[in-house]
Amino acid sequence: MIPRVCVAVVLPALAVAACGTGSDRPSADETGSATPAVVVTSSARACTADVDSVPAGARVVRIHNSGDKVTELYILRADGTKVAERESIEPGASEDMTVELTEGAHTLQCLPGKNGTTVAGALTVTAAQAGGSARDGRLAAAVPAYRAYVAQQAGASLAQARALRAAIAAGDVAKARELYWTSRVGWESMEPVAEAFGDVDPKVDLREADLEAGQTWTGWHVIEKQLWTKGSTAGLTPVATQLVTDLSDLVARIHRAGITPTSMANGAKELLDEVATGKVTGEEEAFSHTDLVDFAANVAGAKQAWTLLKPVVVQRKLELATSLDQRFAAVEELLAKYRRGAGYVSYDTVTQAQRSELSRAVDGLAEPLSQLAAAVA
Repeated sequence: MIPRVCVAVVLPALAVAACGTGSDRPSADETGSATPAVVVTSSARACTADVDSVPAGARVVRIHNSGDKVTELYILRADGTKVAERESIEPGASEDMTVELTEGAHTLQCLPGKNGTTVAGALTVTAAQAGGSARDGRLAAAVPAYRAYVAQQAGASLAQARALRAAIAAGDVAKARELYWTSRVGWESMEPVAEAFGDVDPKVDLREADLEAGQTWTGWHVIEKQLWTKGSTAGLTPVATQLVTDLSDLVARIHRAGITPTSMANGAKELLDEVATGKVTGEEEAFSHTDLVDFAANVAGAKQAWTLLKPVVVQRKLELATSLDQRFAAVEELLAKYRRGAGYVSYDTVTQAQRSELSRAVDGLAEPLSQLAAAVA
């Protein structure tokens, strides 16, 4: 999630060390990329790249956490939309991600500590260098296909949210509870693309536990809390109406989302991260315990991106493709054990041992999925 309230400290680019190896930038050999990585260092007071500018194109970004708190990095375009993110980078650790950078000014936002102060730096992306290799036509075709999928999922969530509003207005608690989780499926399957518009996610999907001082709470989880703790729809019609308005805004803007093969791959990894940090733990649906619905939607969205990119990966990295097919199948097989009718069992009935099994399966998929962006860059 892009940080909602930011106190930005814009700093010039500085030379920084990566992975404790000295001041030299990681070589192409180290990163497995055709070009050296851009190193971004996050600390309590700085978020700095080791270069002022880079040519447009696929690039490895290495995030190094030199601070003493877990940090996050967000790369934003000049219009505020998100290019890529990486969360949960431990103190002293470095992580690589492959991103597609387009020409223009970019902001680097680091968030040290979950509720810390955002610090920011700048990175200019210049015109692509002449003589670059032509993109595989199958990757070019994957982008509009994925965009169509995202638009369909966003539209499905909007349609279900309208039905949810009608059930709430009619005072039908049972129907509203059902439509609560069905309306979230589309959203959860394409959430990384929706989060590219940083103002949408906090309006529709903010959890009570993540509320900041003075922040107005809106969206699905307001509805969830009252439906399950009070068994009442009283006063929820305005909340549902605002949810419909915000999702309508998303649907109207979704065609503007910047989508590339690498962003598809990174988004698939982000969906698995969502499962690991919110769904497996039971934190996402604290009142309804419909976490496995979200879990399954996250996995389905990640698999859709993988399916569209797979033909190229099979040719370039067959071992990775085989591993991803096997790991997706393992997660889906495990999830199937918890199916009940059109949905899933209540997550509060899933034992800690079963949650650990789910977590291991997700981790097993996340590891090869983290290699997908580099494979299609």
